[in-house]
This record gives sequence, C-alpha cells and structure tokens, in this order.
Amino acid sequence: MYLARFSYDVLPINRQRAIDFIRREVEAARSKGLSSRMLVPLTRGHGGGAALQFEVELAGLDQLDQFRNRGVGSTEETGNWMHAFSEVLTQPPCVEILRIEDLQASAQQLMSEPGR
Repeated sequence: MYLARFSYDVLPINRQRAIDFIRREVEAARSKGLSSRMLVPLTRGHGGGAALQFEVELAGLDQLDQFRNRGVGSTEETGNWMHAFSEVLTQPPCVEILRIEDLQASAQQLMSEPGR
C-alpha cells in the first residue's frame, strides 16, 4: 500500500480557490474508490512548509499515473483542471510517495521467524 502526498504552496489571497481545487481532487479520488483527504496545516515548520496538502492511498504505483491522467474526469478535463489549479500555485507541487508499513504484519512475521 502506498500514500501519495501532494504539497501545494499558495498565496493567502488564493487559499480558498486552492481549497476548492483540492476538494474536487478528493471527491474524484473517492469516486474511484480511493481513500483520500485534504490536510490544512495549522502551523508551518522552518522553511515555510506547504500551505495545503492532498493525500491519496494507492494499492499500487500504477494507480498514481492513472489518477493523475484521468483523476477529475476525462484526460482533457483533468488537464484543464490541472492548468487552472496551477494558476493559483506559487510553485509546482511537491510530490512524496510513501510506502505504508503494516506494523502488525511485520510483527507477526518477526514472531514466526525460526529462533524467536
């Protein structure tokens, strides 16, 4: 299982428009059966940090390409959405791809190893 996290920097004046774009992204992911959420940081760490974040859980990395190409409708609709969203961003989004570690399964595997 993987988690893709998109961090977006926006000016305060564009914050509500960015939230609206991310809400559409969350709804699109959920309509495709993916778990997703928008994160709104209450504080920012050193170096500024992102103003807004979007996370989506993926069973496989191929789902990321599929979602980014046709996430909010057709390929054309998604392209138009991405172009409009990019107009409120101060820089390209930072994308992190994380593997979700199943701690319970890891613990069970350790316990089943010979010599334990």
